Amino acid sequence: MENEGPPRGVCKEMDRQGDDGMNGQEAHPSGALSPETDDFPSPKTTNPPTVKRSQPLGISNGRSKGEESKTISLPSIPNPFPELCSPSNSPILIGTPLGKGTPPSGNTHVVKVFGEDGRSRSLWVPAATTARDVCSLLVQRAHCTDQESWALIELHPSLGLERCLEDHETVVEVQATWPLEGDSKLLFRKNYAKYEFFKKPMLFFPENMISDCTDVNKGMTSSELIQNLLNSGSCPEIQGPLQVREPGRKAWKRVYFFLRKSGLYCSTKGSSKEPRHLQYVADLEELNIYGVTHGRKLYSAPTDFTFCVKPCRNRARSRDMKLLCAESEQMRTCWTTAFRLFKYGKQLHCNYQRSLSTCNQENTLRQSAKRCVSEASLVAMDFSGKAGGRVIENPREAQSAEQEEGQAWRKKTALRCSLPNSCSSSRNTLIHQAQPWFHGRVSRREAQKLIEEQGLVDGMFLIRDSQQHAGCFVLSLCYKLKTKHYLIIPCEEEGRRYYTMDDGVTLFIDLLQLVEFHQINRGILPVCLKHHCTRVAL
Repeated sequence: MENEGPPRGVCKEMDRQGDDGMNGQEAHPSGALSPETDDFPSPKTTNPPTVKRSQPLGISNGRSKGEESKTISLPSIPNPFPELCSPSNSPILIGTPLGKGTPPSGNTHVVKVFGEDGRSRSLWVPAATTARDVCSLLVQRAHCTDQESWALIELHPSLGLERCLEDHETVVEVQATWPLEGDSKLLFRKNYAKYEFFKKPMLFFPENMISDCTDVNKGMTSSELIQNLLNSGSCPEIQGPLQVREPGRKAWKRVYFFLRKSGLYCSTKGSSKEPRHLQYVADLEELNIYGVTHGRKLYSAPTDFTFCVKPCRNRARSRDMKLLCAESEQMRTCWTTAFRLFKYGKQLHCNYQRSLSTCNQENTLRQSAKRCVSEASLVAMDFSGKAGGRVIENPREAQSAEQEEGQAWRKKTALRCSLPNSCSSSRNTLIHQAQPWFHGRVSRREAQKLIEEQGLVDGMFLIRDSQQHAGCFVLSLCYKLKTKHYLIIPCEEEGRRYYTMDDGVTLFIDLLQLVEFHQINRGILPVCLKHHCTRVAL
């Protein structure tokens, strides 16, 4: 690293030599003449005259700064941290974790994504990168499964706001609306409910909240309106009472609202739909809708089902938020889902279709990988004879042999599990700890929060240790937007340990067998186990 000019002390010493000893000639830092002089100086010219220490010395200012930099150069000092100064050596790389990949181009931006374990991963991405692109990249890097159910969540912890970014939203534009100094961040986690309303619309749009007053949908039943939703991606008009927080006050007021394609309205006279009683609130194109966490604590909300609308272009500030509170989780889910459909329309349905096609492609590739070995090279063999094995050519005989072998395997497994072996018993009692659906000693409230965060869809579940009953477990299951909890009790029969949820009617040797059984059979549960809550480390 070269300096533009020498230190001040060096300049002063050189000026002294130039005035008194060199008769105006410039000196080289090493003591020789400047490059313009070819001859060595004589001994007379090199010995400076005697100078009295009490006399001041004049410093010549005849040389410009450019001449100094041309004739003076210090040895370059290597930079011990080049990655902090050179973008080409930066540890944050395009679409990759730290330390891997190619240098970013000029039209790239830094996106920092957090996992649920608190760790983060920084990525250089182009300006047009969507939320779906970032999720796909993180799924590959973290070796996740179920690509269609992962999502980017926009969080504002200090305000208690969160929302799931749509697949087509540009991440850089979303970050541009954040406060310059704040705690806003992006979170990578599961969200099974992102497109669940396309599969079960009756659960998300109750008939009492669907209005048929619009001219287009007049005369159609609620079922027909929902079928129209599935076909076109459009949403029927939504109506219902909501608690709204008055600006600048902590008081909440009950108001009747209407959500239409043209915007959000409220009635100034009860639930009247007359135009003279409707008051325009906001345009959906200019708003984003957020779920509110800790609404009771932060905003004194009357219920836990709080959400808000906020201008898209404005930075996240409490004064720009319009807080609303529903009476139940189903009502809040209906309002937020309808808002998304009204704002994005067919684009949301296209995102859903693309997600399905990606899932189908993954299943096809997975099945083709299983068939990598040619089926013609696998033959049924019979080793019961004395002369060795023989190939079974009859298809019926081969199928019968396969069934007999399966039954024999089941008998051996049952016999092994029934033996009073201490090693096998300890293995069965600890096998659940390595499963992704087991979450240890989380509380009831934490389990409900985790299920709500990853999507209130039927069949979402996790298993945890019971905090009230020692040695027992709890199955937390989501059904109809509510979380139910089932106690799993250990019991002993004929000297062996089992687990049951129905007072011993159905016994399971371990929790893994219990989960696998209820993934196929409902048993005493209202729905089969489908999606397990999981957390991934980035």
